Amino acid sequence: MDQISVIVPVHNGASYLEECIDSILAQGYEVLEVLIINDGSTDATAEVCERLSGQHDCLRVITLPDLGVSVARNRGIEQARGSYIMFVDADDRLRPGVLKSLHRLLIQTDSDMAGCSFAAWGTPGEWEKLRFGKEMPEELAGAYAGKIYDRNCYLKENILRGNTRCWSKLYRRELIGQVRFREGLTIGEDMLFLVELLPRMRQAAETAYPGYGYYRNPSGAMQRPFTPDYMDQIYCWEMARGLIVKREPDLSVQADAQIMVAVMLTVGKIALLSGRERRQAKAYLRVCHRKLRGIEDRRACDPYLPAGYGMKVRLFGALPWLYVWLYGCRKFFRNGESK
Repeated sequence: MDQISVIVPVHNGASYLEECIDSILAQGYEVLEVLIINDGSTDATAEVCERLSGQHDCLRVITLPDLGVSVARNRGIEQARGSYIMFVDADDRLRPGVLKSLHRLLIQTDSDMAGCSFAAWGTPGEWEKLRFGKEMPEELAGAYAGKIYDRNCYLKENILRGNTRCWSKLYRRELIGQVRFREGLTIGEDMLFLVELLPRMRQAAETAYPGYGYYRNPSGAMQRPFTPDYMDQIYCWEMARGLIVKREPDLSVQADAQIMVAVMLTVGKIALLSGRERRQAKAYLRVCHRKLRGIEDRRACDPYLPAGYGMKVRLFGALPWLYVWLYGCRKFFRNGESK
């Protein structure tokens, strides 16, 4: 039986790491290796890791001095012994049976990668409801049968349509090869990793079954207030665009649309800052505006933007400070109404 290595990077995750690992060990896959990469945790994560490694022979712990999630995942890849690799974030969990089913899907379709959808949860009750909900069909039948993509279709129908996560996927070791996560990046690095895998990919399979439990962590990277790291998602899409257009010049507009989405998401974070903080971040706002204005045919991107983004893009492009003020006011009044 093929060995699967599950790589779990963690930073200060003592309060949720054990439940994540339990969900992996409960998969029932017989030849399993779990690598916890403790990336400079300063809470009780090290103690949790030591206890878990003493209880489970299949579990190994690697300790790093807070070098970032990309370095942690790369170290996991280098140390993994399995023929197949999966990434699970330490605050997330796997639903029962998904590991076996992804392995089966990958083998039966002769794919290099097999992925599933995800379901978000935020409370223990929501997780229990999700955990004991409808299980993955044994043969991935019916609505969950999945689709098979060649590399170009996977790019157009998945990566350029928002399926940019490195987690919730099982990879053949040969697909990854020497490809690694770009280090020093904190948002968008997983999308860039997938784009850099494409030249090595023959085909990939995806099922709509939500087998990955994504935790809406209030302290997670995407939930925190704006920091300069948020600019990474723009830079990652710019790098990805260069790689994509080199291979598929006709996809330049779709790639530009993703840069525009990244810009507007970053601008939205800046808009939610206090007035003083927004003034401190004005240099980043100028960069966002320049990046947006640098896209030659913004109108052509409209069909590839999420609903409402075309109007946002035009308003921010013409009147950036007005857009930021209006966005901040809208969010303020919405939050007030919800209290």
